[in-house]
Amino acid sequence: MCGIHFSIGRHAYCPPDDNVAQLLVNRGPDSIKTHNIKVNVDRCTDSSTECYLSFTSTVLALRGDHVTVQPLVDTKTGSVLCWNGEAWKIEETISGNDAEAVFQLLLHASSQDFQFQKSANGGANSPSLASPGIVNAINSISGPFAFVFFDATNQRIFFSRDCLGRRSLLSKADQNHSFTVSSICNGSLDKTWLEVEADGVYVVSLKDFLKSIAEDQTNPENPFGISKVPWVYQDGTADASHLKLPYPKLNKELPSQNLPVLNLSSPSVQSIEKHLLNSLRLRVQNVPTPPVVESPEHSSSSAKVAILFSGGLDCTMLARLSHEVLPFSEDIDLLNVAFENPRVVAAARKEKRLHNETDGTSTSCSAYDLCPDRLTARASHKELEKVCPQRKWHLVEINVPYQEMLEHRPLVISLIHPHNTEMDLSIANAFYFAARGIGTVQAKSYITPARILLSGLGADELFGGYGRHRVAFNRDGFPGLLDELELDVNRLGKRNLGRDDRVIAHWGKEARFPFLDEQFLNWSLGCPVWEKCGFGQPENAPDADDARPELILDAEKKVLRLLAWKSGMHGVAKEKKRAIQFGARTAKMEVGRTKGTQLLS
Repeated sequence: MCGIHFSIGRHAYCPPDDNVAQLLVNRGPDSIKTHNIKVNVDRCTDSSTECYLSFTSTVLALRGDHVTVQPLVDTKTGSVLCWNGEAWKIEETISGNDAEAVFQLLLHASSQDFQFQKSANGGANSPSLASPGIVNAINSISGPFAFVFFDATNQRIFFSRDCLGRRSLLSKADQNHSFTVSSICNGSLDKTWLEVEADGVYVVSLKDFLKSIAEDQTNPENPFGISKVPWVYQDGTADASHLKLPYPKLNKELPSQNLPVLNLSSPSVQSIEKHLLNSLRLRVQNVPTPPVVESPEHSSSSAKVAILFSGGLDCTMLARLSHEVLPFSEDIDLLNVAFENPRVVAAARKEKRLHNETDGTSTSCSAYDLCPDRLTARASHKELEKVCPQRKWHLVEINVPYQEMLEHRPLVISLIHPHNTEMDLSIANAFYFAARGIGTVQAKSYITPARILLSGLGADELFGGYGRHRVAFNRDGFPGLLDELELDVNRLGKRNLGRDDRVIAHWGKEARFPFLDEQFLNWSLGCPVWEKCGFGQPENAPDADDARPELILDAEKKVLRLLAWKSGMHGVAKEKKRAIQFGARTAKMEVGRTKGTQLLS
């Protein structure tokens, strides 16, 4: 995980101010460096014009055996890379530092583009936006990323997020003829900050940048003539002017009348286990030992990996399968967050279910016990301990008093900007405090040392886990269900992962998403719908027993439920879906009728 800040200035360097620099350091506490370049831009005339480029990177070192300080600078060409991501593979698995591998890949690609342009222009060295080398290079990268690359040879800037938008990247065009790309905004809630769309790689020719300024271009949608190389499906139409999406379109094949029943022996149950284990190996193995957490008030452990843990099916299965690929000597932390919700607390006190500190009456539960995710997490934690006794599991109970939430609210709002709805805030609050990792383990103060946080995001979209998937099936059968799943798949790159990245990375942590691994997506999107979920098949049969779990389990995400059952997690296999903002009680803190789409004041 790294922090990126890049700017082009027409008249001066525009490095991050002290506030932004500190926010970048929070994301990457292991190093910070700024590199400034004054570029004489060839405008195809007798004169050149200057541009001022400023690159700042901070680094959270999670790959390789040393801290690789960024920005990376090539002394021969002057090219620069700011990389925030995890390149798991470039054709083959990368064993060392991925930023260095990506930089060498892009340098070679820019050299290829220079030769291509030289040949296309009949020997003239004229910069061009044609970039087949860069396109092929990015096509070969597997993993989440956001980056800025200055191709000094061809005087171009490339910036992008991966096609799923798993890392944050924002942009801003100023009236003073400067353009900024950054992992984080400056906290001023300036409305000119925009989320960089995860729909392609954006290209800025320095020549066109200066031309747009000289011509006083005022198009607010594209003030500096920025072009885009889009992502497209690999259906035979992709070429050097397009990036290839690393996964196929959803398989919309309809089942025959004799619908096979999804059960423990189904091929998809074996396949999901194999692909999920492969995804986890990339994300949890060979993680460097994190710095020792020195706090007189909190104990810690040897955990290198933690799970964002509601106790639900998706996150608990990530924990269960991580047990299969990590040494037993490594602890695993389960980060479970619960909020003191005044509205829920008031209702509970009215029913005399909650301790009232003012009169000292007896208590049946605390404010945090009222959170559904706390109860679910405790049950799933016990099942993990029973099924995997060789592992030391820490259920980290993170309790957030209402007053503490209010104290952090302005910072969380600035981190999620330009997102600004009540739902954005309620979800971000849960991730923000969970990622901080300060809570209790068995009633003793504890802070997680883990810098890697696993998230189960993506399972619902891929395997039909939302209530609206059942509604679509009940209304229109398999065609309706497939249409709804297709909408979810097409929106994967539109998910609010940039928002979530900003609040999680603020604590020097990196979220990883095993269900969004490219190879896992390839398999899951190609798998027939009846091999993934159990709609149209028997479920919740009252007279069934444990010998036939396929008759007991819900249809939603049935292939994952069967895998949980096969792994010994019978209670987890039966667990219902619950949104994080309701499970942790971050939604509707004060007013019960507040809508999630309501803008923040």
